[in-house]
Amino acid sequence: MVDDKQKILDMRYLRMARIWSENSYCVRRKVGALIVKDKMIISDGYNGTPSGFPNICESENGTTFPYVLHAEANAITKVACSNNSSEGATLYVTASPCMECSKLIIQAGIKRVVFSEMYRITDGLDLLRQVGIETVYLPLDQE
Repeated sequence: MVDDKQKILDMRYLRMARIWSENSYCVRRKVGALIVKDKMIISDGYNGTPSGFPNICESENGTTFPYVLHAEANAITKVACSNNSSEGATLYVTASPCMECSKLIIQAGIKRVVFSEMYRITDGLDLLRQVGIETVYLPLDQE
């Protein structure tokens, strides 16, 4: 169970992740992520295209291009390129992780995932729970 002080911090970081999502060029869904360790933000990410691609996430008919990176993947690869370690960290993300991002979360050593929107497919959350990663759903609209 999350105590009040932790919940206040969690809500604060989730609001920051939501603000960070505004950097996304995606139209259908903007997602932001922060990786926090020892009360320090060690990485951040938002959904978008890989380096060198145009900042267009969807086709003319609204379908997301398959090469678009999720916010969690961007934050994890960013921390991998730094001198920081995500071992034991908390990931704050505006939408619950998909299966592919959940695999990256596990491999990155992240121990806790806090999110504010439930995605319609929950297999990623199921995988995280299966390996003992704490998942916390905190809707921002209930502040």
